[in-house]
Amino acid sequence: MAHTPAELEALLMQRSMSDPELLAATEAATDYRILPDATVIKIGGQSMIDRGRAAVYPLVEEIVSARKDHKLLIGTGAGTRARHLYSIAAGLNLPAGVLSQLGASVASQNAEMLGQLLAKHGISSVGDAGLSAVPLYLKEVNAVVFSGMPPYGLWMRPSPDGVIPPYRTDAGCYLMAEQFGCKAMIYVKDENGLYTENPKTSKNATFIPKISVDEMKAKGLHDSILEFPVLDLLKSARHVREVQVVNGLVPGNLTRALAGEHVGTIITAN
Repeated sequence: MAHTPAELEALLMQRSMSDPELLAATEAATDYRILPDATVIKIGGQSMIDRGRAAVYPLVEEIVSARKDHKLLIGTGAGTRARHLYSIAAGLNLPAGVLSQLGASVASQNAEMLGQLLAKHGISSVGDAGLSAVPLYLKEVNAVVFSGMPPYGLWMRPSPDGVIPPYRTDAGCYLMAEQFGCKAMIYVKDENGLYTENPKTSKNATFIPKISVDEMKAKGLHDSILEFPVLDLLKSARHVREVQVVNGLVPGNLTRALAGEHVGTIITAN
């Protein structure tokens, strides 16, 4: 049953924020997608950017070519430098919120470097305050670079185990895709996708082309290719109900994925 703005306001004033009738009323309106024609791409920090020129230069060329036909929100991971910072900070017994700030600084460095490589093509990197200008960048040049770390900082939700921030760049990029109502979320990493075991260490690893969140959890694979919270975010999403993980070291994979091809592993909410 639809509610008028006045009826919804009355419920908000009279009920708790978790009241079932109030929550149902807020669901009555049709979902609005802010950037339905855009795709979010997450460029892995350790898997891609840390490899330097050999991995990054071909990917830059592919991005420049792809933006002719696609609107791209390009998020960056943190990678090895963040892991080094995490090890020092954890050894100093600092909390998850501080580690979140440290990880964000590295993801921002990677966004700045990628932005400089794309600058001559008119593609810029933006910080937190610059995200409001994202629609303008997409309108003008079809692409923009941002730091993938969500800006929780000291407000980072602590992990049940340890002090490593649970919401890192995989989650940050996914949240961008979901909140903007984008049409797709692609993770660019250094493996073909999800395997039954770590393909870097096991000869018996079998590739999995498509899988649901529930199947991943049942098989114990819930923390093997994406940050664990991404799976729970995917389950509760309104817009982006599947993500794809592709191997960015293989030329053309990103282009094919942007065109809608099944290239790597697709992880679905259902």
